[in-house]
Amino acid sequence: MLAIDIDLQRGKFRRHVRIEAAERVVALTGPSGAGKTSVLNAIAGLATPRAGRIEIDGRVLFDSARGIDLPVHRRRIGYVFQEARLFPHLDVRGNLRYGRHAGAPQGATFEFGQIVELLGIGPLLARRPANLSGGEAQRVAIGRALLSQPALLLLDEPLSALDQARREELIPYLQRVRDGIRLPMLYVSHTPDDVRRIAYAIHTLDDPPHRDAP
Repeated sequence: MLAIDIDLQRGKFRRHVRIEAAERVVALTGPSGAGKTSVLNAIAGLATPRAGRIEIDGRVLFDSARGIDLPVHRRRIGYVFQEARLFPHLDVRGNLRYGRHAGAPQGATFEFGQIVELLGIGPLLARRPANLSGGEAQRVAIGRALLSQPALLLLDEPLSALDQARREELIPYLQRVRDGIRLPMLYVSHTPDDVRRIAYAIHTLDDPPHRDAP
């Protein structure tokens, strides 16, 4: 499902990343600064590799040799960040509806009611983000990403800003998303227990990135 072979560069940071995985849920691990978020940004179209190719489930998103670089809105990527990044002026229902109207193709795979039930956020629909716990806010962020009808879900350490109690609250919902919707997922984490409980395969960025000499 994942075929990624890219050269990344950001300032003096440079590294080559190659991932080939047939498993539906893949964890990307490694130390801070190894380039995990840079890989997600390249897949989502938020950063452009120096060279290489990104193919997801047979769809080519980027191929420098062929001049292919799909814009963000055509990549069909759902992205959940370390922090929920909800719109503070909208209630939960409004945040979810924003995802539903954010450029999804016709013929929705994931319906509003289905996602609300899956993530257990029905009682939260009238609340504003300021009145949500960290775990609740992340569930809403996952729902918003799913309602954009993605072909791939990227999760960039979605548990890292939560205390242990909230982490334990959210992990079962991540497992429900994994098992209930059968969507390809790339999950970034540096916590072995999270990886063990969520992912089917692991790719580790453990080599130090290349850096230009000063």
